[in-house]
Amino acid sequence: MGRFIIAGGGTGGHLFPGIAIARELEGRFEKTEILFVVGRKKMEAKILASYGYPVSSIHVEGLKGRGWKNGLAVLVKLPGALFQSLAIIREFSPALVLGVGGYSAGPICLAARLAGIPTAIHEQNSFPGLTNRLLSWIVDRVLISFEESRAHLRGDKIILTGNPVREELFSKAGTEPRTRADFTILVVGGSQGARAINEAFAEALTHMKKAGKVPEVIHQTGEMDYTRVVEDYRDRGLTGEIVPFIKDMSRAYQRARVVISRAGATTLSELAALGKPSILIPYPYAANQHQEVNARSLVQAGGAEMILQGDMSAERLGLVIKGYMDDRVGLDRMGENARRVGRRDAARIIVDQLTGMLAVSGN
Repeated sequence: MGRFIIAGGGTGGHLFPGIAIARELEGRFEKTEILFVVGRKKMEAKILASYGYPVSSIHVEGLKGRGWKNGLAVLVKLPGALFQSLAIIREFSPALVLGVGGYSAGPICLAARLAGIPTAIHEQNSFPGLTNRLLSWIVDRVLISFEESRAHLRGDKIILTGNPVREELFSKAGTEPRTRADFTILVVGGSQGARAINEAFAEALTHMKKAGKVPEVIHQTGEMDYTRVVEDYRDRGLTGEIVPFIKDMSRAYQRARVVISRAGATTLSELAALGKPSILIPYPYAANQHQEVNARSLVQAGGAEMILQGDMSAERLGLVIKGYMDDRVGLDRMGENARRVGRRDAARIIVDQLTGMLAVSGN
């Protein structure tokens, strides 16, 4: 079929949709080669290596949230990142380049455009990031996960596709018996963790233990907060499966009765597709409050409950969890509501769009 570059990253929320698209391309066509182009975060290369994908990195950083001096330093580096991208394009010779969000998608999509190679971007969030807002002016096709994104992007070929979910997440769904635990909570703060959630949950769990409510816990802490959380659990006399990063999310989701999480678009897509009820705590410093906007769509469908971080306390979080432990019927109803808005076919729709572009271009 040909060669494809998938560019982007910064968080797992950008990478995992790209991986889902790559898997769909490989499953549909023979002799497909895929190269991921990312920034220089070690986490990105580590995740992609675990899936067996080759990676090229470019020296580029994000602009948003920096002072003018640091922002100027980032801008000075952009020409170098563009030249790096042009070199990657020449060496790999892709038939098409897809940006999946994150600042590293910018130079490679621009380089592909300059080289006359078909380009597309996929936006996961309801409010698009800066890179995709800029790229929407120049790429051949814009693919979106939320209808609300359309108003913030340019171009006459904006297609609603949904956000791809990795197929392997479904591999254990419903195929394994639950553990003997009566109630399992999965706590995830995104691929990089969330200290505010980690702290509030440990304290909430302490209150619940005193009240005789003892759930099983799977807790992804993030690398930076792992040691502190382990010590916090130990000091409080709590037990749980505590890890910096969950490698087998399929098994973790399968075991969980409820998920406590940030509200990144990819996480929400996974929760909806799997029909998992959730308590969402949006990251309050996300650009344009896009996590809160993301979460509201699932909350309005009855598939999740949202607690804003500014309103969160250990007491409130504990009460919400205890409420769901006592109302399994309501919890199951929430899961079904989530499943109704889930889209398991987003990767297929996106690949349909990409192959249509190739047919038109003749690549």
